[in-house]
Amino acid sequence: MGYKSELVRTRSTWHVAFMSFVLASIPYGLATTLYYPLQGGGPAVVIWGWILVSLIILCVASSLGEITSVYPTAGGVYYQTFMLAPARIRRVSAYICGWCYVVGNITITLAVQFGTTLFFVACVNVFTDEDGNGIWGGEAGPPAWQIFLTFVGVTVVCNIISTCGNKYLHHLDTFAIFWTFAGIIAILVTVLAVAKQGRHSAKYAFTDFEPTSGWPAGWSFMVGLLHAGYATSSTGMVISMCEEVQHPATQVPKAMVITILINTVGGLLFLVPLMFVLPDLAMLVGLANGQPTPVIIKSAVGSAGGAIGLLLPLMVLAILCGVACTTAASRCTWAFARDGAIPGSQWLSQVHTKLELPFNAMMFSMVVQIALGAIYFGSPTAFNAFSGVGVISLTLSYAAPIAVSMLEGRRQVKGGKFYLGQWGWVLNIVALAWSCLALPLFCMPAYVPIPVQNINYAPVVLVGFVVIASAWYILWGRKNYRGPPTESVGLHPTASNQAADINPPNKKD
Repeated sequence: MGYKSELVRTRSTWHVAFMSFVLASIPYGLATTLYYPLQGGGPAVVIWGWILVSLIILCVASSLGEITSVYPTAGGVYYQTFMLAPARIRRVSAYICGWCYVVGNITITLAVQFGTTLFFVACVNVFTDEDGNGIWGGEAGPPAWQIFLTFVGVTVVCNIISTCGNKYLHHLDTFAIFWTFAGIIAILVTVLAVAKQGRHSAKYAFTDFEPTSGWPAGWSFMVGLLHAGYATSSTGMVISMCEEVQHPATQVPKAMVITILINTVGGLLFLVPLMFVLPDLAMLVGLANGQPTPVIIKSAVGSAGGAIGLLLPLMVLAILCGVACTTAASRCTWAFARDGAIPGSQWLSQVHTKLELPFNAMMFSMVVQIALGAIYFGSPTAFNAFSGVGVISLTLSYAAPIAVSMLEGRRQVKGGKFYLGQWGWVLNIVALAWSCLALPLFCMPAYVPIPVQNINYAPVVLVGFVVIASAWYILWGRKNYRGPPTESVGLHPTASNQAADINPPNKKD
């Protein structure tokens, strides 16, 4: 592939599948964004939205797996776009895809850390004072500075675990999947068995549709898909781990597809019981913290102690998800930087020899996340921006290699070990159709009319990154950026690549 092998290959197929599972962190990823489908229409959006998006993402995962079986590098979809695109648009398409991939990885990691913060606050506040207000912040909730400092603490902890425990992360991922299903089963059995407020009928749990977002009914359902879109947006992030995987051409594609199937089942086991014990929908939608899951579980079990016991598995999974996202974001940033495509690339492309990981890229990602987290001081719905930009950017980056592969008649993937045959065209079309929908959909506010302080900043953050990427390309990339150092397409390493010792003679992986 033209790169020096610098990272240690310690992961098997199941290790990759488990990490991919932890990146999505079902049920945690569904718990933190449950507000969106409840406001978008209630149980029908929750259940059928999850099934619909899971089927779509299965198409995306299969399409990306097919391409990854041919080009398994840490550069992921960026490298794949460069290799698959026609020569006339190779550089620019890879550059755009790479920036979308890096921005998506960083902002979805930010969304996870911020979502964990808000979720932790909601979990603590299942305990209330004599007036019925949460013990952390009372009726108004914690002040913004406390939320921000908690977010910083969560982010730093995840970076410390990812850095210091790098050699043992695959064991942590293995633990996580068993921990997750133990937690799901505990929630499923307990809430249905206890059900202090009674149980709804199956008709209500699967078909009730009461949109309260202010959008027309059809579009309200679509906006509610952010719930499932956010939880499944990490599908292609695991490709960045290819250079730490044994036999990635076969293991990573299989792991990506296996994970979607596991996630779909795990998501239904978590969501369906909650819909049967759902308390008043208007009350849940009106929650100031936007975190209905702790309230639903407390209502079902009837006590704060019981609720926190069932929420504990989700709280642990939240940290594990943050660690996995932090790891993946650092790898993709490092991979893009070693081709000179990011300001400060020579520094960002270095691998720490003792830690055996791209430490500089990890610290860069952390600093960007903390800086963007300050948006919360201006908007209490900042989480919308982080999750929206993450989903949009990752979805677009996944679409790029699929689109250019189709543009070339899918001829370059025919020799892969995960070739989809004629079904590949159908799966590719579905994946691209989802990408076209995601761009406008996740820039929309969750409800209308919306006050100025609650505006969705996703378009603003996205445009900000576009400006930075465009400026860097005009000032430096137009003359210097040449893409991956791949001799097979007749190109040679750029000066910056040579300086970083990326493609030394006789040391190609």
